[in-house]
Amino acid sequence: MIIKRSITIKGHSTSISLETVFWDALNEIAKKRDISIASLVAEIDTNRSSEIKTGLSSAIRIFVLNYFKN
Repeated sequence: MIIKRSITIKGHSTSISLETVFWDALNEIAKKRDISIASLVAEIDTNRSSEIKTGLSSAIRIFVLNYFKN
């Protein structure tokens, strides 16, 4: 199931659509790092590749995958 949520990053509201498993994983990572999901998403947004401009939802999925792979 895909869930769409609004998050404010860098003072701008944006909508992100992710499967439930990715929202759960993102929440788990944010809790482990003691930061908000919005802060984590802002970090992912800042660090996503400028060469290959993926969408934010895709960048989040890649981040989560790499987090649990490592």
